[in-house]
Amino acid sequence: MMYIKIFLSFVQIGLFSIGGGYAALPLIEQILVNQNHWITMGQFTDLITIASMTPGPIAINASTFVGTKLGGIPGAIVATIGCVTPSCIIVITLAHFYYKYKNLKSVKKVLETLRPVVVALIGTAGVSIMSVAFWGNKEIGKLRDINLTALGIFLFCYIIFKKRKMNPIGIIIISGLIGVIIY
Repeated sequence: MMYIKIFLSFVQIGLFSIGGGYAALPLIEQILVNQNHWITMGQFTDLITIASMTPGPIAINASTFVGTKLGGIPGAIVATIGCVTPSCIIVITLAHFYYKYKNLKSVKKVLETLRPVVVALIGTAGVSIMSVAFWGNKEIGKLRDINLTALGIFLFCYIIFKKRKMNPIGIIIISGLIGVIIY
């Protein structure tokens, strides 16, 4: 029964992950943290960090991680298959219709309309992750409760990224090393 629930939850995530894993972060958070209580918000933030650092799509990395936590290797397999199955079916179907009707104006309009929605979903996920990173479990928005260490690491990495045009992978590694040393 647990594996069916894991499978259906990740089918839901895979089915509505329009725009990629980052755009699906609010949905992943809702299902894993708020709805099923499989992980805490802190674990979710760690999950995003680990899933971003490892190769592969973030939703698949997250499903494998959570599946392993809930049901070991069989749980990881069930969660990963659940996350991938809708995408495979949808991509095969859409590819067929896209190549058949790609020159229609209505198809172009639908694709143009989806772009700002994806940007809004990514922005929402970013704000959610930043609020947990800077305020943790404290009330969000109070400047006296902000984690100055996390803010300092963020600003340092942002400046390196903007001024030095450093590769994001290098920035992730540097911030991880700084976090290990400080925390």
